[in-house]
Amino acid sequence: MRYHFQDCCLDADRHRLTRNGQNIHVEPQVFDLLLCLLRASGEVVTRENLIDAVWRGRIVSEATISARISAARAAVGDTGKAQSVIRTVPRVGFQMASSVHTEDNNQGATALRAGGDRSVSSPVQQPSFKVRYATSRDGSTLAWASEGDGPPLIRAGHWLTHLDLDRSSQIWGPWLHRLGARRRLVRYDLRGTGMSDPDCGPFNLDAFAEDMLAVADAAGLETFSIFAASNSVAVSLAVAVRHPDRVTRIVSCGGYAQGASVRDGGKDAAMAEAMEQMIRNGWGQADSGFMHALTSMFAPGASDVELHELIQMQQNSTDAERAVHIREVIAKYDVTDLLERVPCPVLIVHSLRDSLHPFSQARLLARHLPDSEMLPLDSPNHILLPGEPAFARMMDAVDAFLSA
Repeated sequence: MRYHFQDCCLDADRHRLTRNGQNIHVEPQVFDLLLCLLRASGEVVTRENLIDAVWRGRIVSEATISARISAARAAVGDTGKAQSVIRTVPRVGFQMASSVHTEDNNQGATALRAGGDRSVSSPVQQPSFKVRYATSRDGSTLAWASEGDGPPLIRAGHWLTHLDLDRSSQIWGPWLHRLGARRRLVRYDLRGTGMSDPDCGPFNLDAFAEDMLAVADAAGLETFSIFAASNSVAVSLAVAVRHPDRVTRIVSCGGYAQGASVRDGGKDAAMAEAMEQMIRNGWGQADSGFMHALTSMFAPGASDVELHELIQMQQNSTDAERAVHIREVIAKYDVTDLLERVPCPVLIVHSLRDSLHPFSQARLLARHLPDSEMLPLDSPNHILLPGEPAFARMMDAVDAFLSA
């Protein structure tokens, strides 16, 4: 098997690494390390798994692992600062950051294919990964994917996702890895964004709710739990009220019942308007002060690499005008009248110092939802980062809640 990535090719059968067609000499452990990451298909490889694969379970120091990672990066033209090929996931492990294409030495290259069901194989980050398409009630076409086995969990579509890129993301990749462990994880891109068709119907809460149901139906889910983040929480609560026989549990992560334009007598409306102006002035521009300011509101604790990734995600998710339109819509959400009618248990996870959607919104949810439990987290981040302790606390709580 040959693995093609960036300007490199690793031939596992012939134990050979080439870059720009030139042979690159690497030590056996460095070769095995690269092969381990490539075989993981973009998933995060923990340090423990790396030790098992490369050192056969022997005890090795952090310095030894770091030295082999540095050597691997040098061999493929990467650096610890750029991390364009090998990405460090703080306190978790490592993953391939670039797209990977496989080629069987006997059968030729793996190719994208399209079929009658409009299924498309992803560029071989994981052979089982396929993007499929569902049609919502108003005709909008939604990209969705299903991975893993076990009880079904829908990751509700929210602002700034991309079905394929999320898998290799330094931020979203670990989220998907944890949410998909021992579950069937179904996820989709919000209408008009990511890999969903940009030609879509209107943006509003009712349409977003119909989109989730269309994906659930396409995936064959009679009942399901929902992991909802930020603006998708209001949508998920609406779906649960309208279809109490289908939604079993909801996780609210950084969610809100009232958007910035309507809560607290409109006191946060100025913040919403400022965000829209920042989007118009610098959307997707890595060197824009507007974008660094906007992105820092979502994750003030993010590293420069993580901030840069979030800005890159903007370019791949949607354009500036559509991003503004979506933010205008979700800033006007108000589902307080639905809360007391939500029939299923809800886990409310919220950062105590969330500057985007304040903790007061979590208290509002807890006060009115009939069956809820609260997990306050000591973090300033609206988007929890995989390297912070709050992330592990959240995922452990989510596992326990969904297993109850």
